[in-house]
Amino acid sequence: MSNYDEIFIEGLKFYATIGIHNWEKNTKQPIIIDISLFIEKIKNNNRDKIDETVDYKSISYSVKELVEDNKFELIETMGKEIALLCLKNEKVFEVKVKINKPEALKISDNVGIIINRRKNEN
Repeated sequence: MSNYDEIFIEGLKFYATIGIHNWEKNTKQPIIIDISLFIEKIKNNNRDKIDETVDYKSISYSVKELVEDNKFELIETMGKEIALLCLKNEKVFEVKVKINKPEALKISDNVGIIINRRKNEN
């Protein structure tokens, strides 16, 4: 049995300025983000209050702001920054971020990255 619970957010859809080519630096592209937040197990005697867990709405809108208000060349950098943002929440001890960039290659349905980070990890 595991010692954690997982909160997941799937299919966050944003338009981001991301890429290394000149046209990508001037055109917003669709990206789809999935996030898994690993937290300490919810206690059996919990009070059914939001402060006992992570507010996934708040995390989602913070990610939206990060993605839409910044420019990135690499999805790897974007993924790392999203992971670090999620880890700022005191209840999150590990995070997994998957970024899909479906229009990156004409010969592919999708390309992307999966980033895993733990709190206090170098």
